[in-house]
Amino acid sequence: MKIRHPYLLFLGDAADQLAAKTANGVNVWRPDWCMGQFRLKGCKADLGIPDMNIAQAAKAGVKTVLVGVANRGGIIPADWEKHLVKACELGMDIASGLHNRLTSLPKLVAAAKANGRKLFDVRHPDRDFDVGTGLKRKGKRLLTVGTDCSVGKMFTSLALEKEMRRRKMKADFRATGQTGIFIAGSGISIDAVISDFVSGAVEYLAPDNDADHWDLIEGQGSLFHASYAGVTLGLIHGSQPDALVVCHEHGRSHMRGLPHYKHPSLEDCIARNVEAAKLTNPRAKCVGIALNTQRVSEKEAIKLLKKTEDKLGLPAVDPLRTGVDAIADTLR
Repeated sequence: MKIRHPYLLFLGDAADQLAAKTANGVNVWRPDWCMGQFRLKGCKADLGIPDMNIAQAAKAGVKTVLVGVANRGGIIPADWEKHLVKACELGMDIASGLHNRLTSLPKLVAAAKANGRKLFDVRHPDRDFDVGTGLKRKGKRLLTVGTDCSVGKMFTSLALEKEMRRRKMKADFRATGQTGIFIAGSGISIDAVISDFVSGAVEYLAPDNDADHWDLIEGQGSLFHASYAGVTLGLIHGSQPDALVVCHEHGRSHMRGLPHYKHPSLEDCIARNVEAAKLTNPRAKCVGIALNTQRVSEKEAIKLLKKTEDKLGLPAVDPLRTGVDAIADTLR
């Protein structure tokens, strides 16, 4: 799916700032795509960008209204739907990452059809995929993997894209989750692909390219997470990564949502992911560590990164605090 921008970020009646994390992620990474935010009465979130209603957004040239808020159950209430219908009537597309499909709302579907507009349910792929083949593809690929879920794989991939492009390197972020799709403007929400076709979907997402081009593929889950290891393995095999970056949040006491599972060591995480990657790319290797050090002071973070580098013999960065220059150096 290819989503047009600029966006109007629809926050609805978000209960707090965290409820608008999807919109916030888009605003952080693609501020030039975000013309404004639309908040309903009672909304507790604020992205710090201009407030606009639907009519103002259409007049300003917005192409897509992006539902950037997650509520309980992932549903679209009736009082949201009327605003989305109006957006279609005024010439804008609608995109959502909620479980509740836009295409399940008869009034919205009718408005989109009548006005030649598109509805993007980014959590649900809009096409079928073949099974993976494992055939070698041209170009280079990097996959971010992690010791756990939600440790910074998307953030690291985007930080690498930004730095590599700054250096005039050929690099594109390839989104595999709903927030990443909104940021990239395209992608595949890999957790909604039938398991047999995950690796094939990633082959489709990152096809043949120039020999010096890097696809930076957003990782999902973790090989060490009992709930989500399957999607991670499919991503690894479909990516055929030349390079892996292992992501970790310092200070976690157990796997996210699984207090009965401890975190793996970085050494084990590197070894297992490289071993899995060698099935489809025998030359795969780990090129760096991305640590989320938000739980410690900046001084402690610098010491931790140095200690990690000395122990593993790999560049260790915190994408937020130090940037990703050291990993980009390796890729270059």
